[in-house]
Amino acid sequence: MRWAILNICRFDATGAARMVGGSRAPQSATNKPMPHFFLFLTIVAYVFSLGSYSRFLRTGREVSGRLGTVFLILGLVAHYFALLERSRGTHTVPYHDIYGSLSLFGWLLALIYLGLELFHRQRSVGAFVMPFVVAFFLAANLAPAGADKLSPPPAHGPIFAFHVTLSILAYAAFGLSFVLSLIFLVENSLLRKRNLTDVVWRLPPLELLERMSRSSVLVGIISIAIGTALGFIWVDRLTGQYWYYDPKYVITLVVLLLYAIYWLLARTTAWRGARASRLCIFNFVIVVLSFTVVNLYLSHSHRYF
Repeated sequence: MRWAILNICRFDATGAARMVGGSRAPQSATNKPMPHFFLFLTIVAYVFSLGSYSRFLRTGREVSGRLGTVFLILGLVAHYFALLERSRGTHTVPYHDIYGSLSLFGWLLALIYLGLELFHRQRSVGAFVMPFVVAFFLAANLAPAGADKLSPPPAHGPIFAFHVTLSILAYAAFGLSFVLSLIFLVENSLLRKRNLTDVVWRLPPLELLERMSRSSVLVGIISIAIGTALGFIWVDRLTGQYWYYDPKYVITLVVLLLYAIYWLLARTTAWRGARASRLCIFNFVIVVLSFTVVNLYLSHSHRYF
């Protein structure tokens, strides 16, 4: 990603951005907002995508589902340029604060869903995923100025940038698997109760939901494994050692282990179905704790990722 490649800035003790070459960026640039055009285009495209997917789920009209995909792609493109402009305005990657991190999370969540939709050829899930994408985008861009009181993390080159980006990609993939697991449990309950409405019939088959969840988890496992390895490399370059104690390291390895266990168990006869979905939901609770409590209160080097 472009902002990952161009991440060559670091922060001085006062939090002002200073380019590696030595020249100080204008202080007003750190507060430069994203262009309103890209913000407006992104939210309009995402809302229209949500509406189209919801109409497809209610009516089953194929044209509505296709419009949902088209608007989602348009929203992803606009959101990308909004993130790019944010990166240019702050002279760093978008996740230099918690709101940029949330915006990147929402973008990656939408991107992973689009990939799963195209791969599995299933649009019925879009109506359940898009509300989360819209919520993260709004939370990132409608927060009051100056609400983030924590100091930004120091940024040190492309290895660090890819480490953080892949970590957020993993969180987004695990978040999507969480949504898919919830849909599985609700649909399974409705089928058992024989509450067979038109919407239930248009939901993906249970087996397909399982496959989509496993695919999303696999993306997360690969991303968090590579991202964690890059993090150890970055720590070695920064401190001369591959490891120093940080609660974030511990919980990240726990998350990796839990999802690896899920991915293996979900393929077995004894665990596939509702049991695997509940395990996936439990795993995401640990991810949420990692992304919130551990990042904000326990870790000194991981604030927003």
